[in-house]
Formats: sequence, C-alpha cells, structure tokens
Amino acid sequence: MVSLKEIQKFIQELAKSDIVRLELKSEDLELNVQFKPEQKEVEANTEKIIIPQMAAQMPVPPVAQPPMPQPAAPQQAQPQVADDQQAKQKQEEKDADLIEIRAPMVGTFYRRPAPDKPPYVEVGDHIKPGDVVCIIEAMKLFNEIEAEVEGVIEKILVEDATPVEYDQPLFLVRPAK
Repeated sequence: MVSLKEIQKFIQELAKSDIVRLELKSEDLELNVQFKPEQKEVEANTEKIIIPQMAAQMPVPPVAQPPMPQPAAPQQAQPQVADDQQAKQKQEEKDADLIEIRAPMVGTFYRRPAPDKPPYVEVGDHIKPGDVVCIIEAMKLFNEIEAEVEGVIEKILVEDATPVEYDQPLFLVRPAK
C-alpha cells in the first residue's frame, strides 16, 4: 500500500516535469493527475482536489512600502493612523524571520489527537524536526503532521476542527538560533 506522503511527494516531483497528464491504476489505488497552466488538478477516485500552483517554500521577507498618502482628516485621527502604520510595520519586521509550517494536503485540521486529549503544541512550545504538531484528516485517514524545523511556536493560524487547503500556513515558528 502506498502512503499519502509518498503520493504527495510523487505529485510534487511530477509537477516539476513536462508531463501534462498521468493515469495510474493498481488493485488498491487509482490516481489521475492533469496539469493545467494556472492550476494542478488531482482526481482521487471521484473526489477532485484543486492544488494551487506550487509556491516557493522559503518565507519571503516583506518589502517595505512607502506609506500611502492619507486623505485630509481631522487632526485627532492622524496620530492613530500613524500609530497603526508603525505597529503594523513593526509586526511585519518581527514576523519576517518566522517560518511557516504549511498544510501538505487538503483536509480537516485538528490540534489534538482526540477531543479529550491536550493539543500537540501551544504558542511558546519548543519544537524540533519530527515532532507532531497537528493532524489533518483526509478521506477518513488521520495524518500526523510533523515539524521540519526547530524553534518556538509563535502563532497558530488555524482554528481547531476547520478545513484547510493544500499549502495553507498552519503555524508560524521562530527558528532556533
């Protein structure tokens, strides 16, 4: 039996090739993959999963943009706008070195192994490669998602028991130094 991780890795490698369409059939698996210019479409049995164009895995630091000219407003509102812009810019600078842990598949995100168990990770927890950070349920299979980096969980970006898309950011991690 082929694991879901092996299928995902195969599709990612296939996306780098010039192959436009591929059909694989075996006793226990049927996989149809068709690539289009703007999207990649994967058929698994009768369900279709839309996978957006592959993006770079390295986080890109935000580019500082000059402040947009604000329309004339009463004098009292100006300090608040400037404070909001400064706070936003400071937050972007702080988040620039964070690494995202992304969803490797489409499914339902769970922070804990069972409803009566504690979450795998909380904000402030130290993680290392191989640590399970969450579960994603896909087609009645519960897939443990492991960290690939060492660091501290800074933000949890997804609510428990909610659907996630392929490559959607799940956690922000401050890398260990």
